[in-house]
Amino acid sequence: MSKYNLDYLDELEAEAIHILREVAGQFEKPALLFSGGKDSITLVRLAEKAFRPGKFPFPLVHIDTGHNFQETIDYRDKMVERLGEKLIVGSVQESIDLGKVVEQTGKSASRNALQTVTLLDTIALHGFDACIGGARRDEEKARAKERIFSVRDEFGQWDPKRQRPELWNIYNGKIHKGENVRVFPISNWTELDVWNYIRREKIDLPSIYFAHDRDVITRNGQLMAASPFLNMDDEDVVERKRVRFRTVGDMSCTAAVESNADQIDIIIEEISASKISERGARMDDKVSEAAMEDRKKGGYF
Repeated sequence: MSKYNLDYLDELEAEAIHILREVAGQFEKPALLFSGGKDSITLVRLAEKAFRPGKFPFPLVHIDTGHNFQETIDYRDKMVERLGEKLIVGSVQESIDLGKVVEQTGKSASRNALQTVTLLDTIALHGFDACIGGARRDEEKARAKERIFSVRDEFGQWDPKRQRPELWNIYNGKIHKGENVRVFPISNWTELDVWNYIRREKIDLPSIYFAHDRDVITRNGQLMAASPFLNMDDEDVVERKRVRFRTVGDMSCTAAVESNADQIDIIIEEISASKISERGARMDDKVSEAAMEDRKKGGYF
């Protein structure tokens, strides 16, 4: 088939598969970072297309805050069972118990930022030299500074000034001992691209992506799922609302949006009309203008 007859999703898919195969060819111990969100689920489907009927040339790695949505954990376990692939779980709770990180306190306490230490420890423990992630350039302005092969130093830190040029789809995976690379195969995709691909591929998702009735509280203008992981007080009024989640993360920092979109077609229409970015529902990105970039420089996803 001529490239001029390819659907744009075919072109995005082909690029992502090429990148995944480059990872398999250039690195000795890669891993696929799996959050249970739609982007990492899309990466798993792309990995199936890239490597089946063989096994994946990398394990799935989930950094578990201990404050995840149960729907996400249930989905993860069923998916791993179906795939028959290896799952490695890094535990933030274990990092807390070992004294490597300190649990935040206060009403806005979250474990989301604590994931960085657990991730870096997991990378070091298993000797991963490349970690595949589902970040996209349209998510947040700091993401747009990334290359597809994003080099991290021996401390796991990211320096946007050290990014390598990527010309003609040539990716340079050469690194010094102790360094590793974060790889973003769907960097050129948008949120809508992901949803259109999910629709085309008929990919199942955790139920929280679809409209459902849930107990929520309003905090800083955002609807947060009422849970024991939130430090709630008498000012927090629990209400029952019909909501869904555009992004999946730690329950303490991931907000819902009011929605009746219970089918993919309706979700796509809703996103197309929205003027708020997907990351607009993440409380951790509102700490400062450079919140994401600061976390990334420290080793975050």
